[in-house]
Amino acid sequence: MPETPTAAAAALDALADRFWQFQRREFPMNALLAGEPCDDPTMFREAPEDAERRADWAGAQRAELAAVPIDGLDAQRRITHRLLDRELDDLVQQAATLSHLRPWLLPVGPEFNTIYLANVTQLADAAAAQAWAARLATLPAYLDDTVRSLGEGRARGLRHPRVVLEGARANLGPVLGGPAADSPWMAPFRRSPAAGSPAVQAAAAQALRTVEGALRPALQRLADCLQHELLPAARETVACSDDLLGAAAYAHWTRHFTTDPTLAPDAVHALGLSEVARLEGELAAVAAEAGYAGDLPGYRAFLAQDPRFIAPSAQALREQAEVIAKRIDGLLPAWFGRLPRISYGVQSIPAALSARIPPAYAQPSPADRSSAGVYWISSQPDKAPAYLHVALALHEAWPGHLMHIALMQETEALPAFRRANFTKYSAFVEGWALYCETLGVEMGVYRDVHDHYGRLDMELWRACRLVVDTGLHAHGWSREEAIDYMAARLTLSRPTIEAEVDRYIAMPAQALGYQVGNLRMRAVRRRAEQRLGDRFELRAFHDAILGAGPLTLPVLDSVIDDWIAARSR
Repeated sequence: MPETPTAAAAALDALADRFWQFQRREFPMNALLAGEPCDDPTMFREAPEDAERRADWAGAQRAELAAVPIDGLDAQRRITHRLLDRELDDLVQQAATLSHLRPWLLPVGPEFNTIYLANVTQLADAAAAQAWAARLATLPAYLDDTVRSLGEGRARGLRHPRVVLEGARANLGPVLGGPAADSPWMAPFRRSPAAGSPAVQAAAAQALRTVEGALRPALQRLADCLQHELLPAARETVACSDDLLGAAAYAHWTRHFTTDPTLAPDAVHALGLSEVARLEGELAAVAAEAGYAGDLPGYRAFLAQDPRFIAPSAQALREQAEVIAKRIDGLLPAWFGRLPRISYGVQSIPAALSARIPPAYAQPSPADRSSAGVYWISSQPDKAPAYLHVALALHEAWPGHLMHIALMQETEALPAFRRANFTKYSAFVEGWALYCETLGVEMGVYRDVHDHYGRLDMELWRACRLVVDTGLHAHGWSREEAIDYMAARLTLSRPTIEAEVDRYIAMPAQALGYQVGNLRMRAVRRRAEQRLGDRFELRAFHDAILGAGPLTLPVLDSVIDDWIAARSR
């Protein structure tokens, strides 16, 4: 018979379930991706009062959680206790630092969130089509709530960097134009297997009226807010710390994205400088192997200029990505004991969005497996040269993000909030994906010296982020200094680097989790190998990480230490 939980365990279980129900109400998109039924068509709640209500609720729940003694809990519940406390505190700190009044606008803003929702929507029948039409009708209110948040932030003294507002305004241009029937929000109807049904066609007609009569006007109001309300008051400086409560906000987001409360911006900056030096040494060795001994800049110039590394078209680039992804898939059973039950595909990022977003990204499948995951690759071939293809596929698809997230969603023994909130554990999720780039060496996926250069160049890119992000927001760097620092070290084109630096300006600290998490993943593996010796088994180690759900880095340390102890007996 199952063991009766202690009073502390029962109290914690109730708090965890209450938090998940709260998450479902407040962040319905999380529930949708978790495969939960969503009766309310509203997918986004981002008005100023929403964040304030969440912070008040979270503060009260955190006080209740503090009364639950952690020492008397089993190992899994101790993890739940630590993660729940972190998530509740996060909601409090976001409101305290006014982060809800400076929503992200670049490289993707609220308009992209609506497109992402459309991308994960599948219309198998008339009921699903009618549900999508109803959800679509709620999106103008979400955009208007964002405008209200931006307006309240401006009234309280917040000012955005000019470069961010100009980029965000430019991003809105493509989605405001063209025939509404060809817009991303109508794509679920275009790809529906039931598109010929009269009921689906009626829902599509209703949706088209929403796009034309409500959604695009709301997007125009957002564009007008950026252009006429925020841009005239924009600041020329770029540091988050130059804004109202900016230093406190940057410290909070540094803790949030690294998931390690001991890491301050200065420590991250120093780590970045050390990592850049290490990786430049490794890249010099690769350049020598390629025939450029002592001339790393010359090798970079060769890679940047040789046309063989650039696909002739967006379609050709996507097809090349598909081939590599399939080659990797065939190797995975030798390296992982568990593989997801869902699959994924490769698609091209629409040309209108490719200019200002990274060369690739992952779109996880919903937990109900109603649609496959998508590995999105740029429509601009020069943003994804051939020597980056293997590392990008390992990172974004399998065994990186798409596989990791699918397995987290399938770990049904964990509390729901631990399965679904992976976006709040950047260092763990991004660290795993970067670890997979290096794992590809052991797997034999990299086939020539240029591929190996691409892997190291990608890692150097993430190391540069530690230097540049903290340089911009904590050390007084200008945008030009940040661009020059990266351009001197990376093969990426200057326009790509400029877009990256604008991303770091617009999303303070978001770029810090990648290399911090990668280094911790490698460190816990080394520790396991050293302590277990011949008893270390790599497939089991990978399964231990992938089966734990999203974690902070300190909790990852604890999980692996417990795993080592269990295998040492």
